[in-house]
Amino acid sequence: MLNNVKVLRELLNEEGLVIAPGASTALLARVVEERGFPVVYATGAGMSNMILGYPDMGLVSMYEMLENTRRIVDAVNIPVIADIDNAYGNQINVTRTVKEFLKAGVACMQMEDQVMPKKCGHFNGKTIISKAEMVNKIKAAKDIMGEDALLIARTDAIAVNGFEDAMERAKAFEEAGADILFVEAPTTKEQMRAIATGFHIPSVVNMVEGGLTPLLSNAELEAIGFKIAIYANGPLKAAIKGTQNFLDHLINAGSCNDCSDLMITMEERKKLTNTNMFYEIEKKYS
Repeated sequence: MLNNVKVLRELLNEEGLVIAPGASTALLARVVEERGFPVVYATGAGMSNMILGYPDMGLVSMYEMLENTRRIVDAVNIPVIADIDNAYGNQINVTRTVKEFLKAGVACMQMEDQVMPKKCGHFNGKTIISKAEMVNKIKAAKDIMGEDALLIARTDAIAVNGFEDAMERAKAFEEAGADILFVEAPTTKEQMRAIATGFHIPSVVNMVEGGLTPLLSNAELEAIGFKIAIYANGPLKAAIKGTQNFLDHLINAGSCNDCSDLMITMEERKKLTNTNMFYEIEKKYS
């Protein structure tokens, strides 16, 4: 497998916006790779939705996130950014969480400053820890990961304390050693521009359909200075819509004979799941 931390660093040093679609399962991650994207974002919200049928409200445990992220890493050859929520506790919890996700082979981890149980950055009712506590959690995380992974430090302070506090937190996170900053849920293009240009390290933007942040094009995001754009749950929502369309067709038509335009082919499915490779293994060792 490629040294994906090195690959991600090189992507960040190159010109252009890095697009990281979200994946909640190993197969969706493989689709992201198959369509040519350079990075996959292992989405915590998506895992909560897809695996448990729950909202993104801190209901998924560290172990559930870890095991599913490990499967995603194993399924692809591109760098994986792992959502580790708030690292599931204080500085002590950070050390174990980071060690476990390092062993899973992720290239980057995203840690946020919410109190547990956390919520989606575009939900109401969030609470956050102090800036000092988050700074110490960042230092603990970087002491463990060193150069073996990158750290995205995320703040959800805009919705809690306002934009100014969020920017102050992000600056403190940069000074604490974060590699990338993520000021979640800006509500105006002006705020987005300030985030994208306000620091000496790269910034992430989260494009959430129906969320609080203006949906700009990738060209616009790059022009105002963002380096990474994540589309955390678009693939999941599209997959659900596709399933609904197929099931509606099955109800209305009573057959799947004429719905090839609603699904991938059998051959495409075999390719995505490496079926021929397993046939070869079976043949070799029979």
